[in-house]
Amino acid sequence: MKLSYQGIQDVAGYTAASVALPKFDWQQMAAATEKNPVWVHFGAGNIFRGFIAALQQRLLNAGEADAGIIAAETFDYDIIDKIYEPHDSMTLMVSLKPDGSTDKEVIASIAKGVKADCTNAADWAALKAAFVNPSLQFASFTITEKGYALTNMAGEMMPVVIGDIENGPDKARHAMSVVAAMLYARYQAGAAPIAMVSMDNCSHNGEKLRGSVLTIVDGWVKKGLVPAEFAAYVSDETKVSFPWSMIDKITPRPADVIRDQLAEQGFEDMAPVVTSRNTYIAPFVNAEVPQYLVVEDRFPNGRPALEKAGVYLCDRDTVNMTERMKVTTCLNPLHTALAVYGCLLGYDSIAAEMQDAELVKLVKTIGYMEGLPVVTDPGIVSPKAFIDEVVEQRLPNPFIPDTPQRIATDTSQKVGIRFGETIKSYLASDELDVQSLTAIPLALAGWLRYVIAVDDEGKDMPVSSDPMLAALQAKLEGVKLGDPATVKGKLDDILSNASIFGVNLYDAKLAEKVEGYVAEMLAGPGAVRATLKKYLA
Repeated sequence: MKLSYQGIQDVAGYTAASVALPKFDWQQMAAATEKNPVWVHFGAGNIFRGFIAALQQRLLNAGEADAGIIAAETFDYDIIDKIYEPHDSMTLMVSLKPDGSTDKEVIASIAKGVKADCTNAADWAALKAAFVNPSLQFASFTITEKGYALTNMAGEMMPVVIGDIENGPDKARHAMSVVAAMLYARYQAGAAPIAMVSMDNCSHNGEKLRGSVLTIVDGWVKKGLVPAEFAAYVSDETKVSFPWSMIDKITPRPADVIRDQLAEQGFEDMAPVVTSRNTYIAPFVNAEVPQYLVVEDRFPNGRPALEKAGVYLCDRDTVNMTERMKVTTCLNPLHTALAVYGCLLGYDSIAAEMQDAELVKLVKTIGYMEGLPVVTDPGIVSPKAFIDEVVEQRLPNPFIPDTPQRIATDTSQKVGIRFGETIKSYLASDELDVQSLTAIPLALAGWLRYVIAVDDEGKDMPVSSDPMLAALQAKLEGVKLGDPATVKGKLDDILSNASIFGVNLYDAKLAEKVEGYVAEMLAGPGAVRATLKKYLA
């Protein structure tokens, strides 16, 4: 069986393989999208194909929509050539259940994939044609937080951005410049309203998108490349809105076991490919079943009935509270704690860690005991029910091939939000004592112990990439396993750094506790495990 428009005409074969097929004709949908586009999405990767595109599929299946989505790739053009075009932009979605069973569905709601590349005349024209059409209601984004960045780690504007501002809309290369160029085409064609909806997993994502786009636009205005009225159009959120959103779904890299299962069922050409930009991607997407998308309901040109596909539409405060609930209490802190301790204890699977009594106690204490008393309740999702699902279904799912090593990436950029916000809430409370915290300081100590790059058996251990890794390791130089005294005085500059933890841990009266835990975990091989047992008994 093949994954394509012609391939899915083999209804009997797909049915025998227990694969759900679209209830609409892909060619008719593609034609309707070409005539009256409604939705463009930037970022053609797995979270889009396996989650966001499936939302429109629900509406198409139910007869609630006629048009599909135009996918625009801003970074890795091989995805269009090697994954989209050979399969008529279709995806085989494989939902991974905790019991090992799967649900499979052909997602066919993507009308076409295009390269957001100004040097590709045909694709650039196709993307521009969608944006100049008044029917287009919104563009969404999953380009990762890095996709919005215009400056490097030193705060200097990237050369590509400088070049884009110099050269104007027709030669835009950076993703934000491409978006600004498309908005300029829309402005020139009559300035129809539109929503620009970031769905990336980062805080205040709509604000980040708006700020970056306006930086490009203002640069062009100063160079005399576009009129000031265009900047006024993009700045007017009754014309161009930038709603905030919160997204949550784990879509890990394609799993070999799923590739093999599909091959055994007779599917052809399902093998993953590695692109020239090192993207590991397959014609199928494997992902967990739970998913959440909360979107601020500000669409000045209208929108599809996304609420009928399971999207929470609400105001900005509710989006912000839901994101805060997830990131500071119910999921992300648990993930980070598992990541650093998983690496120290020799795990290569998040799910396997959830069979470890001490690690389960650690994350349950962080979530239920220390987080819930100060959680932000958004009113649309129960925080306790969310943690229940995370602890009982999502993290233990052995068929989600996620690793602590991946989650541990860039931890220095995460701990301030994932743990610091809860610490701040305790400090601000008249009823709670910050000194009562145990699991959160253990998580912070575990990260610092991890940075030393020696596991709990005393073996050298690779540490995941992090922009502060070199600086942190320099401060910890000379700290040795088997000699806890070597850590004394080494943590002062780190624990007092509010830019890392969100607070000065000395001012918060937690630094001594964290330092004590680190010292205990340096007593010798097995000390990490012993420390967890001691404080989580």
